[in-house]
Amino acid sequence: MSAELNSLHGANVHGHGAQAHGAHGHAHEDDHGAGHASFSGYMKGFILSVILTAIPFWLVMGGVIEDAQTTAVVIMAFAAVQIVVHMVYFLHMNVSSEGGWNMLSLTFTVIIVAITLAGSMWVMYHLNTNMMPVHDMSQLP
Repeated sequence: MSAELNSLHGANVHGHGAQAHGAHGHAHEDDHGAGHASFSGYMKGFILSVILTAIPFWLVMGGVIEDAQTTAVVIMAFAAVQIVVHMVYFLHMNVSSEGGWNMLSLTFTVIIVAITLAGSMWVMYHLNTNMMPVHDMSQLP
């Protein structure tokens, strides 16, 4: 009876182990939906980054766009695209990774940075407007 109990106990242990392994799957492949790093993915990101850097450099050095404000807007658009390329190809961020927490934290960070920059620009503008003395050269001796 003891041998029979041991065989039943062994079957339950092995069955439980197989079930636990099957239920949890491969624990070392826990990626939470993020893309896997691969050489081709890194190369795509690198090539896109080089292109997104070279085009604005060419626009400025070649004087392709005459208006400085238009050039600045185009460069900032390329910079925004390059930020997205870095986040996708190098940081492996997407809407499904970590259950959406990566995108939520990114959104929160962008909002805080935008509020900080807008507030700083607003304060500096009003300080310049309201606090700077008028420089009237005719009043000098």
